[in-house]
Amino acid sequence: MRRFWIVALLCSGAIALHAQPLQYELGDPPHNYWKRTPSDRFAKFRADLEAGRVVLDATSEKTYLVSLLRALGISAATQTLVFSTTSLQLSLISPRNPRAIYFNEDVYIGFIPGGKIEVVSVDPDLGGVFYLFDIPRGGGVPRIERATRCMNCHAGEETGRVPGVLIKSVVPGPSGGSLESFRQELMGHAVPLAERFGGWHVTGAGSFTNHWGNLIGRSTPPGMVKIPIQPGTQFSYARYPVATSDLLAHLLHEHQAGFVNRAVEATYRTRGYLDADKGQLSAAHAADLDKQAHALTRYILFADEVSLPSGGVAGDVELKADFLKSRRATHAGASLKDLDLRTRIFKYRCSYMIYSAAFQGLPPEMKQRVWRRLAEALDTAKPVAEYTYLPALEKQAIRQILRETLTDLPKGW
Repeated sequence: MRRFWIVALLCSGAIALHAQPLQYELGDPPHNYWKRTPSDRFAKFRADLEAGRVVLDATSEKTYLVSLLRALGISAATQTLVFSTTSLQLSLISPRNPRAIYFNEDVYIGFIPGGKIEVVSVDPDLGGVFYLFDIPRGGGVPRIERATRCMNCHAGEETGRVPGVLIKSVVPGPSGGSLESFRQELMGHAVPLAERFGGWHVTGAGSFTNHWGNLIGRSTPPGMVKIPIQPGTQFSYARYPVATSDLLAHLLHEHQAGFVNRAVEATYRTRGYLDADKGQLSAAHAADLDKQAHALTRYILFADEVSLPSGGVAGDVELKADFLKSRRATHAGASLKDLDLRTRIFKYRCSYMIYSAAFQGLPPEMKQRVWRRLAEALDTAKPVAEYTYLPALEKQAIRQILRETLTDLPKGW
């Protein structure tokens, strides 16, 4: 195992990416992160933009952003606003100038008024590919660079040491700098809600206040004092496409980040083992991939999802409508994107991210393991104890949705 080694770091198996994360030499064979030509969705869009096949509206920052989101098929209603200085452009971020995040299943856009556009686009082989560019003043084609500095945070312990999606929760001071942090190395729908949203604005939460959003801290001799700040009071929503940082958008973003990082880590781990074993997995490596597939299957089926706040989540109307536009439905009308929002996010607890580039790009040696475990988990004739939280009818519905909306299921699945 010349190219990677075990890191002495034990994490919670239910939430963390893996019991023993590996350290990857991303730039070296077999991964070759910097040498491979990316085939992510934004790379293809970039080619169209630079060739003039796509023209964006550069009348203003806002119109440019809106046209960019529209061209990439990203709903502006996915907007979440973060005012902690936990980003590459930290000098521009503050409670008076929050950074906005927008996303679909494969592309994440960061926008700061007065700053550069940030992009994380998920490549099926490489994981997150990072881009940075200025909004061209007066039109023209932007000069897009593939960012390297993003890897300092986006390929660290919190993402499983692979290029992924990062969400932080901190208590920011009055200027946005972090005074305290939470949920370190944890990502996904199992993170307790009470540890989320620090440094972020949250709207549409109703009476749910047991979280760290919408506040700043101030250090005093007796201890830290928490100061509430209401969204839109220290900045103008007019600089952004929508006037929300909706709780549902936060929940979807968190779920996707956890999924992407687990799937990308599974890809890197499988590729590394296959290279080390000359294409024939050793018994130890095969057993480790079985564990990885088990963890990913549990995540796909929301095994450790935390309950929603009492009374459920309303969800922004525009966000829900846009989210459901891309649903893949059975002949009977059921879809993995169907929302519940009473005690859990989805009606059918199987992640729609199974259609994403991160999952579709899994090596066959990993994907077949996941399919096998999913089949076992959804078997109503021989129930697996750890999936008894899924009623038989829900298991049957999930299985039917997958059969009707996927084309690469194993024969007989």
